[in-house]
Amino acid sequence: MPDFNDLTLLPFCVGLTLLGLIGSWAAWRRRGAAAGTRGVAWSLLPVSLYLTGLLELVWDVVRSTVSWVTHLIFSPTVWAGIALFGVSVVLYVVSGVARGRGGNQKAPKSKPASPAGELTATGPEPASAAPAKAAKPAKGSKAKQQESSEFDEIEDILKRHGIN
Repeated sequence: MPDFNDLTLLPFCVGLTLLGLIGSWAAWRRRGAAAGTRGVAWSLLPVSLYLTGLLELVWDVVRSTVSWVTHLIFSPTVWAGIALFGVSVVLYVVSGVARGRGGNQKAPKSKPASPAGELTATGPEPASAAPAKAAKPAKGSKAKQQESSEFDEIEDILKRHGIN
C-alpha cells in the first residue's frame, strides 16, 4: 500500500473542497439555506483534515485496518484466536444459564423463616404450617373482609394452575 504523500494529497483535498462548494451552491439554490450550509460544512472537511494533520492519521488508520484484515483472512493463527474467542463466549453463556438454573448452588443449612403463603425460591410453605391467626380474617371493617376475599380468589387461581 502506498505511503502518505503530502504533495499529492493537497491538490486532491483542494479539488474535493471546490467540488463540494459547487455542489453546496447548487443545493443552496434548489433546497434552501439549510441544505447549502450543510453542504459547505461537509465541503470544508478535506482541506481542514489536511491542514490539521488529521488526514495523515486517517490514512494510517485505514492502512492499518486494511493490513489487519488481510492478515486476518490469510492467517491460521488469527483464525485459531477467533475460534478460542468464540469458545470462551459460549462457555460464559453456558455458565450463566447453569448458574440461573441453580446447577452450582449448595443447599442452605437452615431454612429461613418466611410468612405463610409468601413465594420463595423453594416455594411457599404449606397452609397447614401457618399460624391460626393468619388464616382467619379479622372481624370488623369491610375493607379487611374484601382484602381477604381477594386473597382467597388468588389462592384458588394458583391452586387451579398447580401452584401451591
